[in-house]
Amino acid sequence: MTLYTQSDRNIRMTWLYITGFLVFVIGVGYVFAGAMGNSLILYIAVAFSIIMSFASYWWSDKIVLSMSSAKPIDHATNPEIYHLVENLCITAGLPVPRIYIINDSSPNAFATGRDPEHGVICLTTGIIEKLEKVELEGVIAHELSHIGNRDILLSTVVVVLVGFVTLLADWFRNWAFFGGRSRSNDNENGQLRLILIVAAVILSILAPIAAIMMQMAISRKREFLADANGALLTRYPEGLARALEKISADPMPLKEANRATAHLFIANPFRGKNIAKLFLTHPPIEERIATLRGMEK
Repeated sequence: MTLYTQSDRNIRMTWLYITGFLVFVIGVGYVFAGAMGNSLILYIAVAFSIIMSFASYWWSDKIVLSMSSAKPIDHATNPEIYHLVENLCITAGLPVPRIYIINDSSPNAFATGRDPEHGVICLTTGIIEKLEKVELEGVIAHELSHIGNRDILLSTVVVVLVGFVTLLADWFRNWAFFGGRSRSNDNENGQLRLILIVAAVILSILAPIAAIMMQMAISRKREFLADANGALLTRYPEGLARALEKISADPMPLKEANRATAHLFIANPFRGKNIAKLFLTHPPIEERIATLRGMEK
């Protein structure tokens, strides 16, 4: 798969997820509107699904950066990092993305934004402090590759949609157990309450599973492709290979990590936690390193 075919595929998958999200939320609204005999619920579901779909496309990068407590830097505040990114962008033929820093000792990085013109690269203070220049260049080149092939569009849209679906499941569960009331008679109220409880339980079970599946559906091949493109950009695969070794060997988990954003990072941010085994959104680091070092032969 080439960078261009991956880019086209990611754009198609983004609109597929947004369409599926619209159908899902409107469908749930229709069921509950019928159960409660209140058409207002359906209108609210339609409005929310449209607003969230619009927000996930236009503002997903801002939402992700806010969730990660990232702060912007520029040439004046950090010229060394800015020049690293700028030089690689010139080589790649990409516009210079906005650069953000997360104040965290865990070495990690991610890219976000809806297209190359609105791209963002985010680095932790840990990755800047713990990697050598050639290793950090490899990481930045990897993230620029995500921007170039529009992985970031699909990845950040999924963050917003998965988060909203999870919140929706929590809302239904709370409504069923604590807020499910009706003006109808006791028999009808009991039936409605039972329907709400069953629906809430099903949603509570399926929403986390759906979150994992949506993240896993963002093919792990994107990491191998970004590794390969990043290595070609720097012409030094060993730099990124060494960076991945250091990142994976560091025991510190990322403080700002959560399930919704885990798949964005260059390496699993839950390192050192048992939960890491449950949310394998990345291919094994060992395979990635072996592939990179195989490029030099």
